[in-house]
Amino acid sequence: MHQGDISGSKTWVHRLPAGIKLGGTLLLVCATAVLPREPHLAYLVPAALVLVLWAASRMSLRFAFKRLLVAELFILGIALLSLLAPEARPVVFSALMKSNLCVAFMLVLVWSTPFHQILMTLRGMRMPSIMVTTIALLYRYLPVLGEESRRMQRALASRTFRKGKRFQWRMLSVIAGQLFIRSANRAERIYMAMCARGWK
Repeated sequence: MHQGDISGSKTWVHRLPAGIKLGGTLLLVCATAVLPREPHLAYLVPAALVLVLWAASRMSLRFAFKRLLVAELFILGIALLSLLAPEARPVVFSALMKSNLCVAFMLVLVWSTPFHQILMTLRGMRMPSIMVTTIALLYRYLPVLGEESRRMQRALASRTFRKGKRFQWRMLSVIAGQLFIRSANRAERIYMAMCARGWK
């Protein structure tokens, strides 16, 4: 999982202390969240800040768009569900704008800050150790789950010959279900192994 331009030339955004970047990101996210619900010129301020930080940190377009695309699936899903409630329809635009801006701020943070520095900062902020450990394990095993998913897709493709969008979506749901079961079993084995080694 790529995280920032760590190996290349660092920008001034990369050189900032992790605590300042984390605190600034949280402040910007909170400020964006309290913007007016209706379309307003105030949205131009965080949008401009995102563009400035994006350019200053030299964040890769590929890095950003791949992750924005994943987040967009959830953002649009929430927006579509909001349309079902008449009283929530006026805030759909603001929800879309706020969500995308907040995700963009977080991407700049992740791009410019090594993950272990983020964890150390969270620990220094007295965040409960169980939460820090959970975040660290989540980051550690995401690539493992991704590789497991790709192996399942290859195995399924080598054993099926049917085509069609409907069949593909059905197989995707099967893979998602099997991946969840395997993830739960793997998590249980890892937890038992950690307990056997004295982890509490």
